[in-house]
Amino acid sequence: MTCWFEGPLAAFDTETTGVDVETDRIVSAAVVVQDAPGMRPRVYRWLVNPGVPVPASATAVHGLTDEHLQRNGRWPAPVMYEVAETLAEQASAGRPLVVMNAPFDLTLLDRELRRHRASSLSRWFEATPLRVLDPLVLDRHLDRYRKGRRTLTDLCAQYGVTLEGAHDAGADALASLDVVRAVGRRFAGRLERLSPAELHTLQAVWHAAQARGLQAWFARSGTEEAVDPAWPLRPSLPAAA
Repeated sequence: MTCWFEGPLAAFDTETTGVDVETDRIVSAAVVVQDAPGMRPRVYRWLVNPGVPVPASATAVHGLTDEHLQRNGRWPAPVMYEVAETLAEQASAGRPLVVMNAPFDLTLLDRELRRHRASSLSRWFEATPLRVLDPLVLDRHLDRYRKGRRTLTDLCAQYGVTLEGAHDAGADALASLDVVRAVGRRFAGRLERLSPAELHTLQAVWHAAQARGLQAWFARSGTEEAVDPAWPLRPSLPAAA
């Protein structure tokens, strides 16, 4: 029987106007599908005119300017529908979804669906649950004592994955997928008997523990930043009174 990390996988990534999942917007998104290691991936891309200014700090990261997005981007409402539909299709096909730092990208997509479609991401997975593989959570749990940063670039270096064109949604999604396969192989003794469904459940527990540890570290260092323990999707904020 083929281990999950040697089988079909999909991956999802976004580029955005910033890092606040409640207020920032998606400007590009990509889904990468690969049926087996070494096979040519299928890449689905979307470019979005977010309807709000793109800060210079965000453009400096991903290179997408207001002018380019206004000229070439599509309106958010149909794009968010298509992205959610594509992710649901991957779940229905039984492909686990790789998302680096899943609570960021999936929560952003959820908020965009609420904003533009009066919907939510969870509605798309009522028939077939979403099974997420998050290379950040997996790496932090399986190699927890390694020092240093754990950005996608760092994980690519750690696991020998080539990342060409960082901060392009398609390139980042493909690199995340390759990192997850590499993590699976390196820690096969601990992972190969676990199904994606079991790993999904375990990652929620692992992420919560990681969040508690980071929150304690912030408290010791006098930082008031809050760390959300929810994974892979943060709960929506209550409506303002």
